[in-house]
Amino acid sequence: MPLKPDAQAAAFPLGGIGTGNVSIGARGELRDWELANRPAKGARLPFTFFAIRAEPVGGKAVTRVLESRLTGPHEGDQGYDAGRLAGLPRLADSRMHGQYPLLRMDFTDDELAVQVALTAFTPLVPLDADTSGIPGAVLRYTVTNPLEVDADVTIAGSLANPIGIVGYDVHHFPRFAGQPANAWADADGLRGIRFSSDLPDGDLRHGTLALATTDRQTTAKPQWLTGFWQDGVQVFWDDLCADGRLEPETAFSMDDPPYPPWFTKLRVGSLGIAHRLAPGASQDFEFLLTWHFPNRPRAWQGNINLDNTRAGEVVRNHYATEYADAWAVAQRLAKDLPELERHTRAFHGALFGSTLPPEVVDAVSSTLVVLRSTTCFRLEGGTFAAWEGSFDDAGSCEGTCTHVWNYAQTAAFLFPELERDARRTEFVHETRADGRMNFRANSVFGNAPWDFHPAVDGQLGSIVRLYREWRFSGDRDFLAECWPGAQRALEFAFTEWDSDGDGVLDSKQHNTYDIEFYGPNSLANSMFFAALTAGAAMAEEMGDTEAAQRYRDAAQSGAQRMDALLFNGEYYEQKLDDVDARRYQYGSGCLSDQVFGQLLAHVAGLRHILPAEHVRSAVAAVYRHNFRADLTGHHSVQRTYALPGEAGLVLCSWPRGGRPRIPFVYSDEVWTGIEYQVATHLIFEGLVEEGLRLVRAVRERHDGRRRNPFNEVECGNHYARSLASWGLILALSGVDYDAASRTLAFSPRLKNDGLSTIFTTGTGWGELILAPSGAQLRLLGGRLDLNSLTVAHPRHGLLAAGPVRLAAGGAIQLTASDPSDPKDHS
Repeated sequence: MPLKPDAQAAAFPLGGIGTGNVSIGARGELRDWELANRPAKGARLPFTFFAIRAEPVGGKAVTRVLESRLTGPHEGDQGYDAGRLAGLPRLADSRMHGQYPLLRMDFTDDELAVQVALTAFTPLVPLDADTSGIPGAVLRYTVTNPLEVDADVTIAGSLANPIGIVGYDVHHFPRFAGQPANAWADADGLRGIRFSSDLPDGDLRHGTLALATTDRQTTAKPQWLTGFWQDGVQVFWDDLCADGRLEPETAFSMDDPPYPPWFTKLRVGSLGIAHRLAPGASQDFEFLLTWHFPNRPRAWQGNINLDNTRAGEVVRNHYATEYADAWAVAQRLAKDLPELERHTRAFHGALFGSTLPPEVVDAVSSTLVVLRSTTCFRLEGGTFAAWEGSFDDAGSCEGTCTHVWNYAQTAAFLFPELERDARRTEFVHETRADGRMNFRANSVFGNAPWDFHPAVDGQLGSIVRLYREWRFSGDRDFLAECWPGAQRALEFAFTEWDSDGDGVLDSKQHNTYDIEFYGPNSLANSMFFAALTAGAAMAEEMGDTEAAQRYRDAAQSGAQRMDALLFNGEYYEQKLDDVDARRYQYGSGCLSDQVFGQLLAHVAGLRHILPAEHVRSAVAAVYRHNFRADLTGHHSVQRTYALPGEAGLVLCSWPRGGRPRIPFVYSDEVWTGIEYQVATHLIFEGLVEEGLRLVRAVRERHDGRRRNPFNEVECGNHYARSLASWGLILALSGVDYDAASRTLAFSPRLKNDGLSTIFTTGTGWGELILAPSGAQLRLLGGRLDLNSLTVAHPRHGLLAAGPVRLAAGGAIQLTASDPSDPKDHS
């Protein structure tokens, strides 16, 4: 549904993986400038906007800021400060159509003679993290002339140089370290403004920006007149209004201004594109906004007490090793834009053109932002690292925290190289000799390991995820590199968390709720049995058949014991003699995460590790007891992410009584990542409508007015746990890819023969389309080399083909009459 200008919470981020962002709000305004390697929610740049001037031949010229009108509240400490230019005329209305990664804005204004719309995006190419990590964005304004006469149109973008900002004064103008500078550039088929500073290359604030175009019909004022008051913008606006042409300034400042020198550091530049449009014609006015901030501290500098002794050193961003500066980024965008846009639109088309439920498409696409937000970054050499989320002005909970990132599925299936790199960090660098894993990685910066007790869910979940990554890649060398650490981590569980050696974990168990559970519980143990099952398969691959058999036996016997001990006939409980003997337990409660390990096993292709009928009963109980169609009447003294009148899933309930005096931290909260995890699991167990109801509840809360559709918050913005959403596609499509055996299978849980769904493998991606006559698989990117392809069709049963060899653009048709003989489907 398109968002109106009053959807003030909506902010559509632009930017690549590990590059930072600038966002576009529901009025079309640029906001939340987060380019310089740290979060900066709410950060604005004064005098930064796009404007349009349109003049029909023989008619009146109209000039407007290319945003719809301000909606309020109008409560600033200076009304609207001068840098926001609230007194300039804007367009009457706008509509935001945000289908990540593509944004479309439609503007309307009766006084403007032409029609104007904006398309904005940063290229996103599945399975290619580098190409999806370009620090820049395309801003394409499309103007249509509906008149019977020609119309002269100029669109001009104005940008304040942000390099070196260290804070803001009481008038909301930035203070700078160093001296910003703007310069006109015309080279390599590009024209535009280069924004730089005299800060040294090694300074943390060093950087460059570019506002450029390949269009030759340009007009520019590379640097405005400077002065304490609104001298520069007054001259710019009058210049634009006069004839749609911008004149470069020959003198940048007034003579001897008696103003503070820090103010005159502000440098604003404007780039315009001007065209005459014939009657009925449309014209693109395309701008490239690119940036390059290469340096970040060699330390997390977060809110957890990690060793940061190298914080005074500098480490480069991965993208800085590919591009010399922002102009080089613009050159790449300009050179490869047709191909980059084709891939981006193909991905968008496969996702939004699918017949997956709209709430699922909305959830999967909107949470994709996390990977390209300030939550995630890549260091020189390609090392992937991430916070749990991003506070408004700082990272939130550092170290690519294993127990939070356990939930994330999107990167593993869309950019799998990132998750493989994270597994290398965990098992090669963060697993100690005794098998204890540091669940917050400090090795990415070369700093000392974090001295804290291990997290049972994070450590064991990482083992399952290692199996997921190996199975999706088929890379045996990768598995061989990580397996020694993974085996130590698995062996550690037997001695650290199983006090009596009965195969059921029961000792002190730190977990994602930032506390310790004691005694047998199904969260820790389902993770343990999933890890053992995954470990058995990996040990077998590594030639350790003895260990493989031991892990299989332990998984089977432990699951039987735990099931007998903890299943109460409806769901799994925590076994404690006295639930109040220690704080932060849950006892007889119905925990939303109670069989999370089973969900990870499903995603990794490990099938049921616990009795299937009991698992189904347990997740059904979670939905029945923990989902609130209306949270009115729900009591919570904890953080609040869902309000009375809204629907949501609480983390725990006590339908049989026995709530502890002080239950575990967060128990009454609502987390979107848990909601997606439970929804995915419900669908895996056949409870499709229940799972979809949970997803609808999340997306209804993020409607642009109450919350940003592109920002699911937990402990910070763009929280990593929300990346659990990709699991919904896996569960609904029933896709299962095994790179080692080169098999791809689909068993859709949406029982109709009109299904269309996106899919990915380790080498290629595309869409599966079911029709009454059979199925078609289309490869949209990469390659596919399979021994077998099978599709469970609701009308025709199992359709099969193989071998299958496809390149991008290729397709294969499976019909009921197709034989399953081994002919080559190339």
